[in-house]
Amino acid sequence: MGRDSKILKVELQSLGVKIEAVEKGRKGGAGPAAGRTLIFGGLKANVPTLSRFVESSPYSITPADDRYILKKDGKPIMEVSFPAPKFYGFKTKDGIPYWKIALLHGDDCLATTVVQRCVYWNTRARCKFCGIELSLQHGMTIERKTAAQILEVALAAKDDGVKHVTLTIGTVPGPDKGIRALAEVGKVLREEAGLPVHVQFEPPRRLELLDELYGCADTVGAHIESFDATTLREIAPCKAAIGFERYRETWRRCVSLFGENQVSSFLIVGVGESDASVIKGSEELATLGVYPFVVPLRPIPGTLLEDAIPPPPSRMLRIYEAVADILKDYGLSWRRCKAGCVRCGACSAIGDFERA
Repeated sequence: MGRDSKILKVELQSLGVKIEAVEKGRKGGAGPAAGRTLIFGGLKANVPTLSRFVESSPYSITPADDRYILKKDGKPIMEVSFPAPKFYGFKTKDGIPYWKIALLHGDDCLATTVVQRCVYWNTRARCKFCGIELSLQHGMTIERKTAAQILEVALAAKDDGVKHVTLTIGTVPGPDKGIRALAEVGKVLREEAGLPVHVQFEPPRRLELLDELYGCADTVGAHIESFDATTLREIAPCKAAIGFERYRETWRRCVSLFGENQVSSFLIVGVGESDASVIKGSEELATLGVYPFVVPLRPIPGTLLEDAIPPPPSRMLRIYEAVADILKDYGLSWRRCKAGCVRCGACSAIGDFERA
């Protein structure tokens, strides 16, 4: 993988790509939806395909016989491919298509949202970038997945080349915030499918609840999204209300349980913060042994930020290079992460910029 491929990934994730005669991706979800994963130049990249800003992108993909050609301003650049999971063609024992239970992220990660609801969704406190309930509204998934359903899909996906699993959840009512539901599924997957598991959750008030994840997950994520307090209040009021200190307490507790490099936090670029905020926040995370998973904003149609524009590639390049230096200084790397978004790396180029 050369520098040119890394730069192309950054450009595609900031500018998006128009796709002809190919399914363009899921509408909604808890993560960076409205996109497709491409394989090219020795790397994988989940890139925007459905967002409104994509209409002005210079990049496009067109089919040519049984191949797909990436073009810029109509001129061919290179051949790309799309992961084609075979397990999407099956149904569970109760008749639900596997792709409604869990999806392939990147090229080797199975991901699912265990509960496709969030207590903040219909409130002023909701995260403006999140589309967790949109995929449910579009009939792309079911509201709650059981451990048995997810295990059935995971076993088939493992035969299809999947190597790890990501479990997310909308914040659910109750003091555990959904942690116990994640622990139940994670335990089954680790013991019966033999797959490393990553789980993501809202920090609970009672830190001892985090201990229930030990033995049920290999890596965890508690996502602050932004270290700029004003920005956080604007884009994720629910997270701002939780407060930075509870996030810090959660990260410390999780690092004590799972170890350095096995805890992560998303940092979104392009929602009003400064470069310095992202870089300083990344260093704060790194000092705790937490991996800063830096991503450009993904404006998902149907969300409160659907008309936003991602940060330009030049800005992402500056930030990636600065954060990559921090990762090196603190000995953090996606290569040592056992499971999850950091291990997958399709939605961010930070891992591609890590120094050897």
